[in-house]
Amino acid sequence: MQQDTGYGQAGYGNEGGVPAAGWYPGGYGSPPPPPPPPAAARRRPARRGRVVGHLVVGILAAALAAGVTAAVYHPAASGNSSSVALPGSGAVPSPAPTAGSEQAAGEQQVVNKVQPGLVVIDTTLQYASEAAAGTGMVINPDGLVLTNNHVIEDATKITATVLATGRTYTARVVGYDKTGDVALIQLQGASGLHSVPLGNSGAVRAGAAVVALGNAGGQGTIVPAVGQVTGLDKTITATDDGGTATSEVLHNMMETNADIVSGDSGGPLADSAGQVIGMDTAGSSDSFAQQASAAGFAIPIDTALAVARQIAAGHASNVITIGYPSFVGIYIGSGTSGSPQAQAQQQEGQNGFGGGYGGFGFQYGSRPSCYTSNADLAAPSSIAPVSSGTLVDGTICGSPAAAAGMTGGSVITAVNGKPTGSPGSLTAILAKLRPGDTISVSWVSPSGRDATSSLRLLAGPPQ
Repeated sequence: MQQDTGYGQAGYGNEGGVPAAGWYPGGYGSPPPPPPPPAAARRRPARRGRVVGHLVVGILAAALAAGVTAAVYHPAASGNSSSVALPGSGAVPSPAPTAGSEQAAGEQQVVNKVQPGLVVIDTTLQYASEAAAGTGMVINPDGLVLTNNHVIEDATKITATVLATGRTYTARVVGYDKTGDVALIQLQGASGLHSVPLGNSGAVRAGAAVVALGNAGGQGTIVPAVGQVTGLDKTITATDDGGTATSEVLHNMMETNADIVSGDSGGPLADSAGQVIGMDTAGSSDSFAQQASAAGFAIPIDTALAVARQIAAGHASNVITIGYPSFVGIYIGSGTSGSPQAQAQQQEGQNGFGGGYGGFGFQYGSRPSCYTSNADLAAPSSIAPVSSGTLVDGTICGSPAAAAGMTGGSVITAVNGKPTGSPGSLTAILAKLRPGDTISVSWVSPSGRDATSSLRLLAGPPQ
């Protein structure tokens, strides 16, 4: 196998939404005009994708300005329960034992074999004021679907349409591996579905002909792209070109010159015999348009299925989450300082608040006590007079935090007696908790009032 000597530059391909440059309440693209910009305060639908390239840096900066949402979704509010019955490891098929021995087929023949097992995934990111789309592969007749984690990340509602039948299903999250970018979802009430034909990625060699298929551009249809495997065992840094815009290092990736684009994420990379050997995950950003050929990356199907099997069996770990994470219902920043004042200054310095830039729009008049999305989220007018803790930019209406009386400008100082500082420290504490847990949260209001509240965690969106 060919070993990459360094980090490649790639981006997530074709999922839920691939915005252009800049992050603002109305969506990715050019920043909104000067105030007041009410129309720009609503995001346009996004077609997420992972990209590799200089875009990583720009999007990360935008993400810091925009802030992040810490557990903001209760699935029951959208008709989903917070958990789904585990299908068991036996529900996830194994890859083919050897390389495909079938005769090579043409592009259309490959499409005809694989497409009946594909679904178009649409997600709502309610509290990020965004919608997204991607691709998924049916791996079990009862509606078990394999996709990328970044396709369903932050989703408050997930639906999947089986293009072969035109039927749309509500999907629940079985589990996900954020570091490996693999997710397993279950289509509710599905049966008798076609599964994709699986190959053996361990037998793939550079130069092999492939066809990448996916919901390119989020158009709701499957578009094929032909190419070859150009490398194996690649390590790349990929950034979600939509939604939360975080970056991750992915290892042992399969490289191809098939044109993987935004919306293709979660779709299959099939060999010339029509067997799936990888899951489309990342593509080059526009910054690399000068390259002689496209560069896309796929997770080897053997790897993806191994992760899916652990999820299906309920084997949680430090990287695998089963079901939904815990829900508090607050917006927080993503700075590294433990000082609330420094957190606010960092966001302001990166255009985090004001003018509609960086994810927080203008707001005139009185500030609401809670928010239904971040489209109207404004900078706290005052901050609790404490030197250390996590600054709350705002709370979600109906959430545990809002019910406790917490508002924007409050500062969380401890959870279960453990001090909190930077937003990352609070996120790390919450990551170890599960829906249904009851926690003690100490916080200080903008007026300086100390409070300790008992909060029962609900279920949040996949992270």
